[in-house]
Amino acid sequence: MGGVSFLSTVPSFTNINNRQHLTHSSTHRSGLIRCCKIDPQVPDNAIAFHRRDVLKLAGTAVGMEIIGNGFINHVDDAKAADLNQRRQRSEFQSKIKLTLSKAVKAKPELVPSLLTLALNDAMTYDKATKSGGANGSIRFSSELSRAENAGLSDGLALIEEAKKEIDSFSKGGPISYADLIQLAGQAAVKATFLASAIRKCGGNEEKGNLLYTAYGSSGQWSLFDRQFGRSDATEADPEGRVPLWGKATVQEMKDKFIAIGLGPRQLAVMSAFLGPDQAATEELLAGDPQVAPWVQKYQRSRETVSQTDYEVDLITALTKLSGLGQQINYEAYTYPVERINLSKLKL
Repeated sequence: MGGVSFLSTVPSFTNINNRQHLTHSSTHRSGLIRCCKIDPQVPDNAIAFHRRDVLKLAGTAVGMEIIGNGFINHVDDAKAADLNQRRQRSEFQSKIKLTLSKAVKAKPELVPSLLTLALNDAMTYDKATKSGGANGSIRFSSELSRAENAGLSDGLALIEEAKKEIDSFSKGGPISYADLIQLAGQAAVKATFLASAIRKCGGNEEKGNLLYTAYGSSGQWSLFDRQFGRSDATEADPEGRVPLWGKATVQEMKDKFIAIGLGPRQLAVMSAFLGPDQAATEELLAGDPQVAPWVQKYQRSRETVSQTDYEVDLITALTKLSGLGQQINYEAYTYPVERINLSKLKL
């Protein structure tokens, strides 16, 4: 980065206007520079610059330039560090996604469990007290054993196994359960999108992958991916905050979604998160006049090649849900990079 030279602000004492005349006093004064026509009524010391004054001014300008360049270099270092941290986080997240994708592909029957885990962990958020949310508290046995979390232990076991592998290659510390549970939910959602594309290609996996790559919503995940650096809760969240989805009325479901800042639209698009049988859940939701139009909209969307409306709205809803109750640490999982000592390199 080019710096501004403070020396350029020092006035030139040598370029005197040709129309002005230098007048020397009859008495010789060593080290005196006169820069204008002398008025005999004005004392000499009022119109003279001593060399020490000029040197002080020049020295100050040089010092300011050094300080300025030092500040610019510091800013450059800060920007470089920031870019380095982004690269580290991006690379780590890519490895996490690959690990989870393989785990989900190996056990596709756990997709509903992973979806509900991500939902129920975040659904403990309470707006009034700003407590709960997507904080990994569902990992505690006292919370996992609650009625609304029945059948989710196998999904958590998959996450535990993935965590061991992820922590083994992490250079910036162990991944939080809060992050991993939501990223596992993302992996499960992507698995449903891909499975839909494969079905539309008659079960041909290769063609289904090509279809999803060409028309899928992979580019819509950027905001979700930025929410990387959630903190783990140190104890289970309070009981009674998450409905028992299989027995709750549609009104109770709507009330809960509204309480955390969502609504009927998000309830409809997240129907797959509410239980293992999405069709049965949507049949129930379609009986409510506020939710029914959205259920029908997303059912129609899933019949299209790209199912754009469904995928984009689901990603948007999950992104908002997965950030509830969190202050994201954007330096999480970063680590210092050892500087190379060029003087020790052998050429």
